[in-house]
Amino acid sequence: MFGTLAQREEPNGVVPRRRAYWITWAISNPRPSDITTSLPKKKATFSVKFEDMYGFTVEGNIDDVNVLNEVRERVRDQSRVWMDLEASKGAGWYLQTNDGRMSVVSLKLSKLTNTITLKNLVRKGIPPTLRPKVWLAVSGAEKKRSTVPESYYDDLTKATEGKVTPATKQIDHDLPRTFPSHPWLDSPEGQASLRRVLVGYSFRDSDVGYCQGLNYVAALLLLVMKTEEDAFWMLAVLLENVLVSDCYTDNLSGCHVEQRVFKDLLAKKCPRIAAHLEAMKFDVSLVATEWFLCLFAKSLPSETTLRVWDVLFNEGAKVLFHVALAIFKMEEEELLRARQIGEVIDMLQTTTHHQYNPDELLMMRLDLLAAQQFQALLALIVAFEKIGSMTTNTITKERKKQEPAVMAVLDERLKRLNTL
Repeated sequence: MFGTLAQREEPNGVVPRRRAYWITWAISNPRPSDITTSLPKKKATFSVKFEDMYGFTVEGNIDDVNVLNEVRERVRDQSRVWMDLEASKGAGWYLQTNDGRMSVVSLKLSKLTNTITLKNLVRKGIPPTLRPKVWLAVSGAEKKRSTVPESYYDDLTKATEGKVTPATKQIDHDLPRTFPSHPWLDSPEGQASLRRVLVGYSFRDSDVGYCQGLNYVAALLLLVMKTEEDAFWMLAVLLENVLVSDCYTDNLSGCHVEQRVFKDLLAKKCPRIAAHLEAMKFDVSLVATEWFLCLFAKSLPSETTLRVWDVLFNEGAKVLFHVALAIFKMEEEELLRARQIGEVIDMLQTTTHHQYNPDELLMMRLDLLAAQQFQALLALIVAFEKIGSMTTNTITKERKKQEPAVMAVLDERLKRLNTL
């Protein structure tokens, strides 16, 4: 459906080996003989452009290309693990239910084993060919869709065709600005598909309607799910079940709560950074608002973002805080040397835009990484140990603590507007 995005599968479902990322352009304009598939290990001194797995043109350096090639190999290895499990346990093994032949104790043990196995597998990454099916299952989107008639999405798009609302006007304004460098999303077909998903949801939930940021989320969902209807239901479960409520409403109250929670967590988990930024009068929401509204879709490379979303749909929104804290922690020493707000913003933007290795953010097992990355990741794991684990209950308690203050600020703002 999406041209270059469609991937051929081998009979066993494993993504076939694709050529290494080829360098298509270099600022230094080197001779053809200077560029080979045997990429240099030393730090590159020129920029290159290449296409990632989902059709985005990415600009980076030779080191970025090397990392992406290594990540691609790990994706292939992980695909084999998933396929072996499907062969031994059966398709949809992660949704195993009681078939009447298992004792209650055996059933509980089986479900527990599958839950632990699934959690570990998802954290290492869902193979691209299985991602749509697994996301629909673990997120609850398939279950949500099953509660309405099969024609729900088609009926919704037909009923909303030609209708004009403030939401549709804003959607039309944002469509050309949504990943304009992506060949399919910048095409009439891609923009029409994205529009139907966004307009459809704006009528499904009038409290949310449409909020800037959702265009990037829905666009990436379309690229992964490959059908509008699947993307629509993933967007629905995301806004209605996975994320905090009111995150995308008119006053963004949920988003304001998340920002306060994150600021609190940063002070607890990374006190040196928090104190330094506070002394600089740097508000973390300057960078974190986009992270939480776009779910890192505008900040991280697409393949890294989707690894974060793998965990998001399986474990919930706590992973957003984990990743946000990791980004700050990875740059701790550099941040502590910063003296200007602009320096901090540039530093964090550079870090996120070149974070091609998702394992660095999600702290995967060391044996999955190339030897040359071991020392860098070892330092990162030490950093994560300092951050410590965060449960969903921890995040929920923090949200409840911050909600009254956020609502008080919003109420005061509304009163001031009414007096004008």
